[in-house]
Amino acid sequence: MENVFLIIYLLLNVVSFAAYGIDKKKAKMDKWRTPEATLLALAFFGPFGAYAGMLVFRHKTQKKPFTWMVPLFMIIHVVVFAFLAFF
Repeated sequence: MENVFLIIYLLLNVVSFAAYGIDKKKAKMDKWRTPEATLLALAFFGPFGAYAGMLVFRHKTQKKPFTWMVPLFMIIHVVVFAFLAFF
């Protein structure tokens, strides 16, 4: 059962990473963009993918909500996983 949760978690991070890349590509092409609230929601569920997407695609790295919320989501996830691992 743990493997299922791990696979889902990894998929959430992959989707989050891809969403940041797609939004960056759309920004360059001057097309319809993914709302920032959606990107932040994806970051909440897949923060490591979102952070990697921010770095790899150099996307949303200057936007204040993203510069502090995505790392905060990562910290929350690490704390939750540490708690689950020890209890």
